[in-house]
Amino acid sequence: MAQADIALIGLAVMGQNLILNMNDHGFVVCAFNRTVSKVRDFLANEAKGTKVIGAQSLEEMVSKLKKPRRVILLVKAGQAVDDFIQKLVPLLDSGDIIIDGGNSEYRDTTRRCKDLKAKGLLFVGSGVSGGEDGARHGPSLMPGGHKEAWPHIKAIFQGIAAKVGSGEPCCDWVGEEGSGHFVKMVHNGIEYGDMQLICEAYQLMRDVLGMEHDAMAKAFEEWNKTELDSFLIEITADILKFRDADGQHLLPKIRDSAGQKGTGKWTAISALEYGVPVTLIGEAVFARCLSSLKDERVQASRKLKGPQKRPFEGDKKSFLEDIRKALYASKIISYAQGFMLLRQAATEFKWSLNYGGIALMWRGGCIIRSAFLGKIKDAFDRNPELQNLLLDDFFKTAMEDCQESWRRTVSTGVQMGIPMPCFTTALSFYDGYRHEMLPANLIQAQRDYFGAHTYELLARPGQFIHTNWTGHGGNVSSSSYNA
Repeated sequence: MAQADIALIGLAVMGQNLILNMNDHGFVVCAFNRTVSKVRDFLANEAKGTKVIGAQSLEEMVSKLKKPRRVILLVKAGQAVDDFIQKLVPLLDSGDIIIDGGNSEYRDTTRRCKDLKAKGLLFVGSGVSGGEDGARHGPSLMPGGHKEAWPHIKAIFQGIAAKVGSGEPCCDWVGEEGSGHFVKMVHNGIEYGDMQLICEAYQLMRDVLGMEHDAMAKAFEEWNKTELDSFLIEITADILKFRDADGQHLLPKIRDSAGQKGTGKWTAISALEYGVPVTLIGEAVFARCLSSLKDERVQASRKLKGPQKRPFEGDKKSFLEDIRKALYASKIISYAQGFMLLRQAATEFKWSLNYGGIALMWRGGCIIRSAFLGKIKDAFDRNPELQNLLLDDFFKTAMEDCQESWRRTVSTGVQMGIPMPCFTTALSFYDGYRHEMLPANLIQAQRDYFGAHTYELLARPGQFIHTNWTGHGGNVSSSSYNA
């Protein structure tokens, strides 16, 4: 008897919480897991007293679904997704919908869209962000793929998503093929950047200003009432004041070697692939790589000298405000770069992306949720064709307001020997972007000198010229390629 609105495969913590969230919003969910005993345990414990139903086999699960059948996969990205799709295809009918809610690579989603379309099935690859708490109480959802599926899943997705403002859901249709997972990948890259920027602010407070943990926690609590109002700033304040069972602060006891699951790395690789200078996310990934060389760094710290340690001589209160503004300006750069990558991917794959909508999807429910994203949505509302966030009046003014503080923070940190990969790369990008003339003319001359790679003249763009620089080289140029 078909009674379930949707099925979900994969009863790890995210899957269980999404099921309970859908149940709260009046949807009947059929739960399935490859290890069937997990279904029984879930129904007997977490899902006890709900309308959630279970299935002991995929066949039973499919038989309990209303048409068009909707099946969410929340399993490990990669082979496991393909394996389940392969098992589901013979059991489903034309027009049924498979949704991959895992952290899949966007190219896999594009491939699955094509494969399933040929079989008459609809496929959606959806980014899901917000961790277990978001899954339970309102995640950010980024669905993309076959647009015909959207009317059949919209009520469920927008029902369970986080709400902001006057109740707008942090979920809208993203675009074609793997665009939902691409947007989630960029979200995760921006998350890497945000976290590293906060870490650099924390190190400046600790090592330059010599602040105690409770004082730093208080500063972050204050910052959370400003433009920096966000989930990551809020939890940073909580972490800084948290004390271990022995009454000591826990943070200084944690080993300073950061892990990663790879999505930030994917963003940096895509940026290189499509030639977009997403420098801040790249530096955030490399900062984690450097942190993981802990044993080497311990050795190096005994041998490599930095500047002489000296106490900070300026006004501590005003330098703290400088750090806050440097953090805000660098964050703007990171998001500007992230949206540059989205724009390039849209051109590359002929996706029509709604950039304001994407900012709204990230406004709540997800890890990078912040008040700041509302300003990005406003910028794209003002001009949907906006080339770069920095060219919007609001952000242009913000950068002007932060600029002196930002430069003071970076130069002080450099003088004191504090590593600030993201603060510094953000400032370099800003300075590079606002320069009409960069020294790349010399690069072009060098490339032509040693490899006859040709160059263009400012007066004649589009015409490629080779110069016989030495007088004994030939006049034959190499075929042009993009470097």
